[in-house]
Formats: sequence, structure tokens, C-alpha cells
Amino acid sequence: MTSTLDSITDSLELRRADERVDSHLHPEGSFNLEDHPVPTGREEIWRFTPLKRLRGLYDAAPFGGKLDVDARLQDGVTLTDEVADLIGTSGFVPTDRIAARAAEATPTSTLIEIAAEAVVDEAVVIDVSGTGIEPAVAQHVVVRAGAFSKATVVFHFEGSATLADNVEIVVGDGAQLTVVSIDDWADDAVRAGHRHVQVGRDAQFKHVDVTFGGNVVRNDTVAEYAGPGGTVEMLGLYFADAGQHMEHRLFVDHTAPKTKSHVVYKGALQGVGAHTVWIGNVLIRKVAEGIETYEENRNLVLTDGAQADSVPNLEIETGEIEGAGHASATGRFDDEQLFYLRSRGVSEAEARRLVVHGFFNDLIRQIGVPALEEKLTATVEAELAKNVLNEKKDTI
Repeated sequence: MTSTLDSITDSLELRRADERVDSHLHPEGSFNLEDHPVPTGREEIWRFTPLKRLRGLYDAAPFGGKLDVDARLQDGVTLTDEVADLIGTSGFVPTDRIAARAAEATPTSTLIEIAAEAVVDEAVVIDVSGTGIEPAVAQHVVVRAGAFSKATVVFHFEGSATLADNVEIVVGDGAQLTVVSIDDWADDAVRAGHRHVQVGRDAQFKHVDVTFGGNVVRNDTVAEYAGPGGTVEMLGLYFADAGQHMEHRLFVDHTAPKTKSHVVYKGALQGVGAHTVWIGNVLIRKVAEGIETYEENRNLVLTDGAQADSVPNLEIETGEIEGAGHASATGRFDDEQLFYLRSRGVSEAEARRLVVHGFFNDLIRQIGVPALEEKLTATVEAELAKNVLNEKKDTI
């Protein structure tokens, strides 16, 4: 296993040696576990994360647990377990110790492959269920969309687990791929997820990241381009309750000219100790002329005792771009919206419910899977029911 990882690392380093411009905010990767010291919490990439609640995933927690998987495939899509020599197929190299440990523990991969030129009308749904928090689970998954294919793949996570997973996504030239990841875990689950996406020439990739469940969920998503003309859209929706920690880290690496990226994440928080973290970073390399990028994060704080951290970043190595920008905002209910609704006879509780639904609905409608959109709307309603928003003492 070590020799295989070493050869992958050497190949990637040679391939990128000429064009690499290191990000000041995204660590350089390595498959060598020794290159990733055990974090203390003072490091930039760990300073928001409650390390003690990760159950040793970053240190020496033994792997060996399993997940139950139920795949609903469609024509033109195959799933194969225990495929060798796939790690690094998207250009993925671990940038933190958990990813490196998971890579070391998974010599084989699960491959989900969409045939070239296949047009898959119905969503492929992969239900993943955890059966316990011990021992921890390590997992490596590759989603590969053939050239000029079109498909949607939905991963739905539930149950109890302690999971460290690496997911690689390769979008072939001219392909259109949507991947939806739903963290709907039980309250005791811990997940540290890593996704690496490579987008081909003139390809379109949409990623929808939904987080409702779990004790601690920390997802790190990276996208880069294998040719000009590629488009990346990243949409995120999360709702943190009392005591939950939800952390989303995004890095879009514009490695080719005439590429586009658009990132929008929205979150709501309620209850004492609810904590969300959003770190967005876009690197525009010297070669990436004519690109367009925008990243945005909005947080709605519903009660006292909740905290949202939001840090957008842009790193620009060339001035020859079409446009680049970012925005971030964290606040309570919009008083004008509430006043408008109350003045028309809507009760305070109903007004607050409508405002939250309005906050999320424009994003939910962009998913493009009607059944899933309905389910997420219902889930938002269920989250709201956990807290008595019409009690003045509980709201800001």
C-alpha cells in the first residue's frame, strides 16, 4: 500500500510541478502520515474544530467498522466494490491527518461509474447507514462520469457512526453531473468527510451539501479543473441544533482558463451550543485567465447561545479575469419581514416560520430533484418544530 501511495504522490508532483502556485490558506497535501502531525487545535485548519469530540479520528482511533449500503442504480450506472488502484484518480492528495489516515486504511475503493454519453433521467440513490459509533469506519469512494454523460447521484447518510471518508469525483469532458450529499445522522454520529472533484473540459458539476444530523460533521470539499470551460456550482444547506457542530470547508482551485465557480451556502442555528463554521477559499492561478467566481455564505441565528463563524477568502494570481467576489452575513430575523407579515394578520410564530422557509427555499429549488426538494422542505419544518420560536425569551 505504501509503495502505491508513494508512486501516486510522485506522479502528481511531477505533473503539477510547472504550474503549481501554492495557496496561502489551503495546505499542501501528502499521502505520508508523518507529514501530518497530530493537531493541537492551534493550527489554522483546526482552530474551529472541537478535536476532543472527533473520537480520535485525527490520532489513533482504530478503523474496522462497516456501513450498510443500499444502492438504487439506473441504466447506464454501475457500482463495483473493492476496486484497486483508484486512490488519487481525481488528483486527490490528503491535506489533513484524518484524510491521510483514511487513505492509508482503504487499499480498495467503491467505484460508481456513469457510462460515457449516458443520459440518466432518474437520480441514483445511495443510502448509507451506520450501525454504531465503534469502531470507526474508513471509506474511499470514486464517482466517475464518462464524457458527455448526464446524471444525478444522491448519497443519504443516516444512523450512528464514526466516519472518516475520502470521496473522489471525476467529471469527464462535456459531462453534466450533480452530486447531492445529505448528512442526516443520528445525534451521536461523527463524520470527517473529504471530497475532491476534477472537472473536465466544458463539463458542468453541481454539488449540493445538506447537513442536519450528527454530533460533529466536518466536510472538506475541493474542486479543480482538468481543462478550460468547466463550471462548478456548490450549494449548501445546514441547520444546527443545540450542541451540534457543523463545519464546511470549501476550496475552488481555478487551474484552467475560462472556468466558472459559484458557491452559495446557507445555514440556520438554534439552541445553546449550536455552532456552524464555513470557510470558503478560491484560488485563481496565473494560468486561469478569463474566469468567473463568486462565493457567498448566509447564516440565520434563531436563538441565543448559538454561534456562526464565516470566513470567505479570495487568492488572485492574475488580473485577467471576468469577475471575482465574495459575501458573508450572519444575523437574526429580518425585522422588516416580520413586521410586514405581522401587519397582515400573521401570528408571530407563523411569521418566523415563513421567514426561515423563505431563507432556504430559493436554494432548495436549485437542487433539481423534485422529490428531494419536497423532503428537504419538510425537514426544515421538522427542525423548526424542535424549538419554540414564538417564545420571546428564546429568540433574538
